[in-house]
Amino acid sequence: MTQSSNQGFITPPKLYRIGDIVRSTPFTRQTIHNYTVMGLIQESGWTEGGHRLYDESVFERLWRIQQLRETKTLSEIRELFLSEQAVKAS
Repeated sequence: MTQSSNQGFITPPKLYRIGDIVRSTPFTRQTIHNYTVMGLIQESGWTEGGHRLYDESVFERLWRIQQLRETKTLSEIRELFLSEQAVKAS
């Protein structure tokens, strides 16, 4: 959660459904689902009805995947992300 700079209120993060992401990016609903299952992107939560919710960082991650797809396979991208995550954790 972040705080508003002038009011001190706690502002909850904005969460997006897959449909919101599909309307804002060139990716299909199936691609978003596949990337989630592969671990390329992660959901931030779930609705009461069981729909995945994603935070704003998903847009940057999808942009990065799109750029990397020009030279790498999805498996290579996943390995890259895993190695970056391991470096951050250490």
